[in-house]
Amino acid sequence: MSRHTRKPLQRHHETHRSERSGWLRAAVLGANDGLLSTAGLVVGVASADATRSAVLLAGFAGLVAGAFSMAAGEYVSVSSQADAEAADREIEKRELNEDPHGEREELVNIYRRRGLDAELATKVADQLTAHDALGAHLRDELGLTETLRARPLQAALTSAITFSVGAGLPLFAVTLAPATHIAPVVAAATLVSLGVLGAVAARTGGAPVASGALRVLFWGALAMAATAAVGKLFGVAV
Repeated sequence: MSRHTRKPLQRHHETHRSERSGWLRAAVLGANDGLLSTAGLVVGVASADATRSAVLLAGFAGLVAGAFSMAAGEYVSVSSQADAEAADREIEKRELNEDPHGEREELVNIYRRRGLDAELATKVADQLTAHDALGAHLRDELGLTETLRARPLQAALTSAITFSVGAGLPLFAVTLAPATHIAPVVAAATLVSLGVLGAVAARTGGAPVASGALRVLFWGALAMAATAAVGKLFGVAV
C-alpha cells in the first residue's frame, strides 16, 4: 500500500444522555412509583395487624391498578405533547407556504442571535432552507427534534412495565418476612431498593449519585412513615 493512500474516514459516534430522556423519565417514574406506592400500601395494611394473605392481596391489587393507571396517565399526557408538536408542525408548514421570505428572515435572525454574522447567518439559513426548510424551523425555532419527539406508546409501556417491576419488590419482601414483622422488613427492603434506584437513575442521567439516592430515600421514608401511622391509627385486624 502506498504511503500516500488515504485511510477511510471513521465515523465519530457520541452518545448523549438527552437521547435517553424520553424512556428514562418514564422508567424512573414508573419504577419509583411502583416501589413506593406499593410499599406504602403494604406497610399501611401490615401495620393494621392484617394477615399475610390480606397484605399480599392488597399489594397485588395495588400493583395491577397502579400499572394500568401509570400506562394510561403516561399515554394521555405524552399524547397531548405529541398533539401539540403535530399542531406546531402544521403551523410551520402553512407559514412556509404562505410567507417563505418571512420564514427565511426568521431563521437568519435566529442564527444571528446565536452569534453568526449577518452574511454567514444568511448563507446558513439559505442552505438549510434548501435542504429541509420545515426541519430547520422545527429544530431551530421550536426546538423539536426526532430524538426528543414525544412517543406516547413507548412512555405508556415503559411506565407500566417498570411500575410492575418496582411494585414486585415489596411484595417479594412480604413473602420472606416473618408474619409479625412484615411492615419493618418491607420498609427496610424498600428503602434499600429506593436508594439503589435513585443512584442508578442519577448515574444514568449524569447527575450526582449521592443526591439522587438521598432525595428518593427522604420521600420514601416519609411516605411509609405516614402510611404506617394511618394503619396504626385506624387499622383493625382483617
